[in-house]
Amino acid sequence: MSRGGEMVYIPDDSDFSSFRDQCESQEGWHCRYNKAGVTVWSQGQEESCSVQKIKTRISCKDVPAETLYDVLHDTRYRKKWDSNMIETYDIGRLTVNADVGYYSWKCPSPLKNRDFVTLRSWLPLGNDYMIINYSVKHPKYPPRKDFVRAVSLQTGYLIKANGAGACVLYYLTQVDPRGSLPKWVVNRVSQFVAPKAMKKIYKAGLKYPEWKRKHDPGYKPWVYPEQNTLPSVSLAELSVQHADSLENIDETGLSEDHLSTSDHEA
Repeated sequence: MSRGGEMVYIPDDSDFSSFRDQCESQEGWHCRYNKAGVTVWSQGQEESCSVQKIKTRISCKDVPAETLYDVLHDTRYRKKWDSNMIETYDIGRLTVNADVGYYSWKCPSPLKNRDFVTLRSWLPLGNDYMIINYSVKHPKYPPRKDFVRAVSLQTGYLIKANGAGACVLYYLTQVDPRGSLPKWVVNRVSQFVAPKAMKKIYKAGLKYPEWKRKHDPGYKPWVYPEQNTLPSVSLAELSVQHADSLENIDETGLSEDHLSTSDHEA
């Protein structure tokens, strides 16, 4: 998503339009999973390649699009529903609809845990909403010894209103995990991890209004930019995070037999 691969930039309308087209298009996508209202597709790469592009879709009854948009922005609430998350926080703001943030997550044992630093941008369009990100380097947040720094080439959400009080959520991601992963991991992402994650977001959307009523209900800096107290970050401080500059580890020999039991939880 980073144009030409060298300059850090804030996505514009054409980037959001392209992202929406990818979410809604069927062309070139291979369906990998379709069950219980969740569909998963992959695109373009060989099955054994770790840098796959994956797209998931779920219909969310009884969750308005604006509620799901709040859920995906609200880092405080994320701790309630994202059990794979180790830590997340906002580093600084670039504009009223762009910021830089950090996210780390637990990979199923025996794989090493991963983390990201990303430039995130968002755009409400009528009843629809988009949030997209890609990886950047920030001088104060270099790779850490206890994590493998992964690279988001392009990741994002499209939330489309679907009648009164319902929506459809698309999640599209192309990530370089900076490791040669076993084929079973790549398969597992589309068959298990992605559908489970979508169902978690849906359930989080159902529970959010009640939670938010008790936790600073008027505070939504992603909707009301004047509430944003993050320090300003200059684009000049950032550079594009190239995968080839990071450590690459080989985990292809790891067996699925040693998968942590926590990853099997429904």
